[in-house]
Amino acid sequence: MRAPAVDAMARHTWSMGITDDLLGLEREGWVALSSGGDAAVRFYADVLDEEVRFLLPGGLVIDDRAELVRTFQDSPWTSFELSDERVVVLDDAAAVVAYRASAQREGGSYTALFTSTYRRV
Repeated sequence: MRAPAVDAMARHTWSMGITDDLLGLEREGWVALSSGGDAAVRFYADVLDEEVRFLLPGGLVIDDRAELVRTFQDSPWTSFELSDERVVVLDDAAAVVAYRASAQREGGSYTALFTSTYRRV
């Protein structure tokens, strides 16, 4: 069975402002992760879907939403930089954000490629 065709005009209209909105949302998440305290927990508790998949180096997968939100209480990042940011609009209600993040905190630095999938509800 083929997926229904996406209305090109709806896709274009949604994608016109969505790129900045989704990149802004990703940056807000990193700011929350750099704020310490419960800022990241509050932010991600609000924006994460009930069904999550968080993939980490070494093959670790977190698919329990409550457990994932708890991990955001770890040591905050002291600085971060996002680069190579891209948004791919999949259809009139879904998009993927991809980027490289470099972040530092006490004890070291971290650089990785990230993707986040968003759906409009």
